Amino acid sequence: MAGAERAPRRAARCCGVLLTAVLATSCGWGAAAGEEEDGGRLPAAPAGVTAQAGSATSVHVMWNRVADNGSRVQAYEVYRGSAKVKEVPASEHMTDVVRLKADTAYTFHVRARSTDGRLGPRSAVVRATTPVASAADTRAPSAPKDLEGRAVGSGAAQLSWKASTDDHEVVSYEIHQGSTKIHSVGGGQTAAVVTGLRPGTRYSFTVRARDAAGNLSPAGGRVRVTTAGEKEDDGRATAPTAFRAKALRADGAWHLEISWEPPPADGVITEYRIHLDGRPATTLVWGGEAPDGRATHRFYLGGEAGETHRVRLRAKLPDGTWGGFSPERTVTTGR
Repeated sequence: MAGAERAPRRAARCCGVLLTAVLATSCGWGAAAGEEEDGGRLPAAPAGVTAQAGSATSVHVMWNRVADNGSRVQAYEVYRGSAKVKEVPASEHMTDVVRLKADTAYTFHVRARSTDGRLGPRSAVVRATTPVASAADTRAPSAPKDLEGRAVGSGAAQLSWKASTDDHEVVSYEIHQGSTKIHSVGGGQTAAVVTGLRPGTRYSFTVRARDAAGNLSPAGGRVRVTTAGEKEDDGRATAPTAFRAKALRADGAWHLEISWEPPPADGVITEYRIHLDGRPATTLVWGGEAPDGRATHRFYLGGEAGETHRVRLRAKLPDGTWGGFSPERTVTTGR
């Protein structure tokens, strides 16, 4: 699959969220979680799983690619309830589950399978409800208008468009690369991030709207995007933005509080790595739902005043790669 979607921000943003995370490496220096390989490991459970109705009879399921921990993922298995319904290769991290019933609630989860046939643990279970289908609905939505796009570094493109209209309701938007559908997003979203692109390459995208009855709109205008070359990509486009840091006194010690906006991505960002004084110090992994807007995290520095530290962080993107670093901030305890 050449690309993938992720709306840069959902409509209901979580602003000022205090990060609740698992500290994979919480104190001192050393390798962050997942860096040490063990050939005997099972694949990890896929994180960031989401499910979104595409029509009255289909649901789009998406997840983050599992990082290589020595298990060598070969494929992902998608389950509806307890039944396996789809299998996709390790190079993909999304699929459409079709032939569903209208106005019905479904649950989905995903498992990764290694090259030796072993299944990893299941992901979190997610839910989606297909909308009611109107048998009399034969009118397609209007075409999405004013499609715009820009390169996001060397491997992704960010798209946005104006909402379509329909005599009932737009349930989803389909993103096409050339003549091939590569992803879909919910009808309430008018933006996507397409990933998995090649550096220094020109791409052509269109968007179509679909209603609950499955009626598909004409394609809106076409947009062409050229990705940056590998040597031109400094990582800035995939770095967390609006990064802030300050030292705080609490419980008789100094703590570092950082906050940031997540970078645009094609799914849910569930993991960040913090570098302190030029070295990896902590990996943050959300155990529950990751905030989609501004996030805040605080961690222990020590009891001494007058110490200066440099801090920055980067996100693990849903396609399994690490994004660029945020700008580095300097803080001094006691100030």
